[in-house]
Amino acid sequence: MSSKKMVKLIALYKKPEDVASFEDNYFNSHIPLASKMPGLKKVEISKVNGAPGGEAEYYLMAELYFEDMDSLKAAMSSPEGKAAAKNLMGFAKDIVSMMFADVIEEKALAQV
Repeated sequence: MSSKKMVKLIALYKKPEDVASFEDNYFNSHIPLASKMPGLKKVEISKVNGAPGGEAEYYLMAELYFEDMDSLKAAMSSPEGKAAAKNLMGFAKDIVSMMFADVIEEKALAQV
């Protein structure tokens, strides 16, 4: 990535009641739709496996990277973005929290 500061849409998901159904909808329906959003530079999906205090409040985290906030907003209001949002609300509206973030620093650490 360039030194230009990117932005990202972060989606945090609490543990669904039916994990198998959620994962089927998420990975086989939602992600293919979201991946078509214009201007999307990178997607990271992380499965949360714990927290320093024990069990984590969240089950899954998705980070969708865009060049800038205008690109992110344009992607969300595009037909592809609207389709992805409608799809997500159909199966995860009660367990998802979404937010925007500026990428302040990104660098790979050298292997020791």
